[in-house]
Parts: sequence; structure tokens; C-alpha cells
Amino acid sequence: MSEVIVVGAGPTGLLLAGDLAESGVAVTVLERRDGTVSNLSRAFGVHARTLEQLDARGLADRLVPMGAALRTVRLFERVEVDLGELPSRFPFLLITPQYNVERLLLERAVAAGVEIVYDAGVRGLAQDDGGVTVSTTAGQFRASYVAGCDGYRSAVRQALGQPFPGKAVLTSIMLADVQVARPPAGLLTVNGVGDAFAFIAPFGDGYYRVFAWDRRHVVADDAPLGLEEVREVTRRALGDDYGMSRPRWLSRFHSDERQVPHYRIGRVFLAGDAAHVHSPAGGQGMNTGLQDAANLSWKLAAALRGAPDALLDSYHDERHPIGRSVLRSSGALIRAAMIESAAGRALRGMAARGALSIPALREKITGQLSGIGYHYPAPHGAPDRTGTRAADLPLTGGARLYQALRERRFVQIGHTPLTHRHDQVLQVEPATPADTLTLVRPDGYIAWTGTDTEDLDRFLTTLVGPAATRR
Repeated sequence: MSEVIVVGAGPTGLLLAGDLAESGVAVTVLERRDGTVSNLSRAFGVHARTLEQLDARGLADRLVPMGAALRTVRLFERVEVDLGELPSRFPFLLITPQYNVERLLLERAVAAGVEIVYDAGVRGLAQDDGGVTVSTTAGQFRASYVAGCDGYRSAVRQALGQPFPGKAVLTSIMLADVQVARPPAGLLTVNGVGDAFAFIAPFGDGYYRVFAWDRRHVVADDAPLGLEEVREVTRRALGDDYGMSRPRWLSRFHSDERQVPHYRIGRVFLAGDAAHVHSPAGGQGMNTGLQDAANLSWKLAAALRGAPDALLDSYHDERHPIGRSVLRSSGALIRAAMIESAAGRALRGMAARGALSIPALREKITGQLSGIGYHYPAPHGAPDRTGTRAADLPLTGGARLYQALRERRFVQIGHTPLTHRHDQVLQVEPATPADTLTLVRPDGYIAWTGTDTEDLDRFLTTLVGPAATRR
């Protein structure tokens, strides 16, 4: 029997499964698809915080050459966000299709020993005090815990009877993969003019992905779509159709804003699009799902080794507010892009430029867009840094913190190692000596700071249990 079943072999599920397997957990991934990695994915941007998480798994330096770095993101006419100021090894938005991310995560998961069962659509599940049984088209599977990472139409969420409250933001969004005669000057080209919106980004294989929306022509998702309609809306929104031709895919879809009330239901967890969906503005969907997986993976591994059950509750407590924040910010962006009147669009531009001219607001905007600025609530009385993202600190010997995090353990920065917790905690020395100790969680957030190793040991006991309980 597996210890964890992950439903869904998209980026969220594969990162979660790979983390667990590298932590010594037996994992089975159930995927309803046939195992083909599709090139028809919608996500195109990998933000700085996600690249940091991939760096902590040894994948970022492989992914970055597969895309192009965008250091300035244009939101509206003459409104640009400078990502080059981000305090990160990756001060940019990486433009690369989702399937590149998915392939790297799949390779890592398989290398770590993850079993992937394809053509295994979920039909139902039942949980009891000892575990969860999942019924699929490929048979029954059982594990101690289940993570539903199976997307917007999540069969796991439906089997749990969980509602998915929210509403459609945009309907009849056109999606096309085309070649162009005149490549756009910018790496990412996007604009909204009230009655039309369009986005163009390169695949890197000679094709471009186009998203377009027409306020004048809103139809059902299954309505026929021709290339000329995409061209006409793109010309209105961007001033040029770039000589689009040879479409290899044309489709319509709708964009919803939804969030499940509970990310944990007993022994079952929801992550990624199974837990929350947002408008495409800001490119937050895949990135938020990968952050969910990074948060959940170490907690599941710890729970299977004796950590208190309350640690698993913290997954919802930490990630649900982040999902809600992303839903609100991406929704605000798409609504601003769809302002219809010229006067309203002018006011939009003035307000955005004014906000970006204020350093504190600019830092908040870039922090939310990139994921760098999000943090988790600190316990009452804890130091201010608790719950914040750990910077990629240089270590002695030329190493970096995020390289140390590849061990899938807590990292203690500073002297006096906890030798009886060596299987939980990796001790490293900063290149610049510090007066205090810092404990960094496996997902790259600060868990504890102080000077007393006995206090640190007591904290770890509260968080993940006594060292003696570990297997």
C-alpha cells in the first residue's frame, strides 16, 4: 500500500509526488490521461518564487534556458512593473510553456521512484480512521493520505462533496496556437481596450499562443471558432494581427474565480486548480498550485513520521488565505483590463502609475505578482521574520541555502547542530557569521530564529514531534 496517493499528474501533483518520494515516502500518482504530455497547456509564465522552489529541487537551472526572461511586465498602456528589482536570484518572469515545467517534474518524480498509473480516472473515494480507498477506472488503490491535484473539474473534490463557490469572470475566451509573419517586438504582448483583449507569447518552437476576448461576441465554449475571428479581435486590442497563420489549435474556454472552503477534509487534501481557480491575469494559476504542493509535501512527510496532526491543519491555514489573495488580485487585474470607456482606461493608467511611483506600494505589487512577497502568519510572540520567505543566503564553501534545501530537510543556519535530529535538520554555516540561529522549513520559509538550541529543540518537538518518534 502506498503511503500517499496523488490524483493528477499535472505540475502540482508531480511536484508534490516528487517531494514525497525524495523524502522516502511511497507515492502513487493516479492520472486519468494516457500519459501524453500535452503542448496545449494554458500556463506560460513561471514567477520568481516558483523558480526559487524549483531551484530548491535542482530544476531551475534546467528550466531557465528553455524560456526567455521578462524583466518588465506591461499591465496596461504605458504601465510597466519592473521585476528587475526583486531580491531574488530570478528577478524576472520566465516565459515558457507549462509543458516544459511538467516534463522536468515528471522526470524528477519517476527518478525518485514515484509510481504513475495512467488511464485511472477517479470514480469515488472512501476514508476511514486508517486511510483512504480510491476507486478508479484502473481498479482500487489505498493509502494513508490522498491529495487531489486533478484540476478545475476535480473528481476528488466532487467525491468529497465539496462545493466550489464563485463565478465566471470571462466567458468565450479564444485560444489559438499560430505562426506569425511579424513577430511581436515584446516577449509578452498584452493589452485591453474595453471591448477587446489580447495576449501573445511564444512557445519557442515557432508557434505563438494567443488569448483573445471580444465583448461584442460572447458565445458558448463549444461555439465554432475560426482564425479570422482571432485575427480581428487581436487587431483591435493590439493594433496588429502579426500575420497569424497555420493554426494548430483553436478553442474557446471560460475563466472562473472559485475557491473551495476547505483545503483539508480528513485524510484528503486539495491543491492547485482543484482548490482554487483564478482569472488568467498575472499568470498566477500554475504558480499558486506549485506553491501549494511545496507547502503540503513536507507536512505530509512529517506526519507519516510521527508529527502531530495539527501540522496538517496548517496547510489550509497557510495556503487558503494566499489562494484568496491571488483570486482577488488577479480578478482586479482582469477587471481593470476590461474597463470599457476611454475615460475609465485613462484613470486606470493614472492610478496604476501613481501606485508604482510609491516605493512601498511598488514593492508590494511586485512581491504579490512574483510570489516573493507572500508570507505565512507567525505564532503569537514569535520574531517578526517567522513565516517569511528565506532569502538565498550564501553559505561557506560557495554553496547557497536553496542548494541545501534540496536535502528535503529543515536547514539550521548557524553553529551548534542538533545531532540527535540529523535526519530532520541539516546544519550549515552562513558565509557571513551571524549572532542568531535561523531554522528554515523545507519549503523555504523561516520557522524559527533565536540563540538557544534547547528552545529550538522544544520548538521542533511541538512542530514535528520528538526525534525518538521518527521511523
